[in-house]
Amino acid sequence: MSTRQRHFSMIRDFHLADFFTLANGASGMAAIFLAMEYVREPRPEKVYGAALLVVAALVFDVLDGRIARRRYVAGSLGRELDSLADVISFGVAPACLAYAAGMSRPLDAIALLYFAACGISRLARYNITAEAVTAGGGTVTYFEGTPIPTSTLLVLLLALLARLNRIGPELPLGVVVLGPLDLHPLVLLFVLSGSLMISKTLRIPKP
Repeated sequence: MSTRQRHFSMIRDFHLADFFTLANGASGMAAIFLAMEYVREPRPEKVYGAALLVVAALVFDVLDGRIARRRYVAGSLGRELDSLADVISFGVAPACLAYAAGMSRPLDAIALLYFAACGISRLARYNITAEAVTAGGGTVTYFEGTPIPTSTLLVLLLALLARLNRIGPELPLGVVVLGPLDLHPLVLLFVLSGSLMISKTLRIPKP
């Protein structure tokens, strides 16, 4: 099979829901671009734009699941695409936006890396669970740990703080000095969010 034939074969394997999933990932990537732009030129409109793009990613994420279920086309490819897109939009993008908004001390960065790593782990665990359940003819009825799109709430909080001119040096709660290092206590919300994602005791019914 030629390269061109393999290319078109891959396109034919895509379903309508998969294109919504790709829109999810593209929205998240665009949000990251705006976070980078904010570092270069700190204007609050860029934070608002990044937040709106993450919300758009959430809408696409909801739609792709509904379309897949209605068209009975949910499968391994769609699940893997969904996880990759979610990591970008609800793991990497919120962490990048928080870093751009002023949570950029070394301990802040470690906290944001932890948050992103928790999101990746959460999605990998869900995929393994879903594979095992569907292989047995069942369906996943609950989320173990909070779904990664809940990080949209943190992004909306950052947008609100930008609206109130409370980002950068004006972040709420200031800076706490811990020996030779310091951090912004606000970043602990990302630590909490990540920890809830990987919780094995928290079970949330899947809609």
